[in-house]
Amino acid sequence: MHTAAHRRARSQHGGGPSASRDARTVPGVQHPSTRDGFTFEYLGFDGTDLAPSDYRATWDYQRAVHARVVAGEVGPQVLYVQHPPVYTAGRRTLDTERPFDGTPVIDVDRGGKITYHGPGQLVGYPIVTLSRQIGPLEYVRRLEQAVIDVLAPLGIRGGRVDGRTGVWLPADDGRPERKICAIGIRVSRMTTMHGFALNVSADSVGPFGNIVPCGIDDAGVTSIADEVGSAAALVDVARDLEPLLARELAFALETGAAGRAARLPVEAAGA
Repeated sequence: MHTAAHRRARSQHGGGPSASRDARTVPGVQHPSTRDGFTFEYLGFDGTDLAPSDYRATWDYQRAVHARVVAGEVGPQVLYVQHPPVYTAGRRTLDTERPFDGTPVIDVDRGGKITYHGPGQLVGYPIVTLSRQIGPLEYVRRLEQAVIDVLAPLGIRGGRVDGRTGVWLPADDGRPERKICAIGIRVSRMTTMHGFALNVSADSVGPFGNIVPCGIDDAGVTSIADEVGSAAALVDVARDLEPLLARELAFALETGAAGRAARLPVEAAGA
């Protein structure tokens, strides 16, 4: 099967915009795509790929979309974005896990610990309503499955590690277990925020060396390019993920404002 990621594969060092590109201070052209009842918004789409979008501005936009989903004004949404270099810390982050050189960190309201976002990394923020049958943990497992399945046609054997969130590659050839996709979420009024960060180009990996990513010091971090020698444009990986996310999150089409009771915010471990 030739996915969009196959068709537009780039060299290992050309998988995404460089850090020198100006970050958009607000989400740019949204380029919405509709599939199977879901709306996928490509924030910062510049006609070729995702230009970096400021983290705080995107976080504000997430909250606005979240409020509309909670109110039943719109159906399930997935926001795709690439951020300029930034470290974000979930509520369980320890001081010893923060950047070793004092680099500023944005403290956020998701579960999990500290992670990095930057050029060459595809970030996805699904904003969907959960149910009594599909709670935060099952939701995270479904995000993991979508990423595992998008990696498989590339020859990357992603999987899970007991007790750890995200998508991992097994130890091999003298290399340790390594994470290729981090996940950290927040659930408020039964509706999700934050999401996953999939490392696509090799550029997305280096800055993890300045922190204890996700509080895990006995494993590595990798990217699609590091594993197979090339990486597609972020927008192509995002398009390949569309049907997989729509499949795994199809339950959200059955949940809505009329069918849920308000609950206190819930966090799921992640990052």
